[in-house]
Amino acid sequence: MPLWLSESDVRATLPMTDLIDAMERALIAFSAGRVIQPVRTVMEFRPGGFFGLMPALDPDGLLGAKILTVLPENLEAGLPSHQASILLFDPVSGALLAITDGRYITEARTAAVSAVSVRHLARRDARVLAIIGSGVQAHSHMEALLLVHEFAEFRAWSPNAARLEKFTKHWNITAAASAEEAVRGADVIVLATSSATPVIEDEWVRDGAHVIAVGACRANMREAAPRLVGRSLLVVDSRAAAMKEAGDILLAMQEGYCGAGHIHAELGEIACGAKPGRRDAAQVTFFKSLGLAIEDVVSAGLAYGRAVECECGVQVPL
Repeated sequence: MPLWLSESDVRATLPMTDLIDAMERALIAFSAGRVIQPVRTVMEFRPGGFFGLMPALDPDGLLGAKILTVLPENLEAGLPSHQASILLFDPVSGALLAITDGRYITEARTAAVSAVSVRHLARRDARVLAIIGSGVQAHSHMEALLLVHEFAEFRAWSPNAARLEKFTKHWNITAAASAEEAVRGADVIVLATSSATPVIEDEWVRDGAHVIAVGACRANMREAAPRLVGRSLLVVDSRAAAMKEAGDILLAMQEGYCGAGHIHAELGEIACGAKPGRRDAAQVTFFKSLGLAIEDVVSAGLAYGRAVECECGVQVPL
């Protein structure tokens, strides 16, 4: 019988410290070609409403897929905009092993991957962290980034004043009056918004900054100004996915700010030393994260293995 793992089960078995290291290993395996994973299939089933399928086979032989919906208007009703489940299968027999929550895994693994990018691309003396956004990704990025780097100053901005106040009070950090005020002088900048148009401009970003863009995941959406993308050392989680889905990159290319060869490396290539990271302290680095199925399968597999050991979850007869 497959094991059902609720969000509380997943949270109990998947601490962020372990997840960051697991995501680094998964990214390295992906870039080394040790993962089977097509670019995800996304269907727009109503205006602004998306249904996605993300399958992968991990290096240890665990087969899985995330099934998700993205409905931004859910936030107005107090519901998550992203909802998902992850299915794990035995690759030998094809039997269903587990069904796990995917909402929290998506939230946590995205931030964990961003933390890997900070490990390898941010300056060692980076001290100011700016977050644009105030939703679940803002919270998860605060948790994850604090585990890999010591910051001295924190700023946040969001167009949602009530949610921004709640976020900044929770973390006891500064609420900026504008995105520009948050970003100017920041060393690490996280873009975690649902915006389809740029929320930061190139001239706001100081030399040596590391920018992480996690919000825009469609070819017609972007969070960063194209001049910033063209100026930066550009790193992605997947070249294939970026060239199909990353509006931040595709639109900058269409508008002539960079060429098709502007992607410097996948993060997994930098993490394993196959490609160099930043060249010097003045270089701006830009990590475009789209989210990979292998991240979900590895995360769910880690939670599943620990749940079996501690007898968490509920076995469900089919």
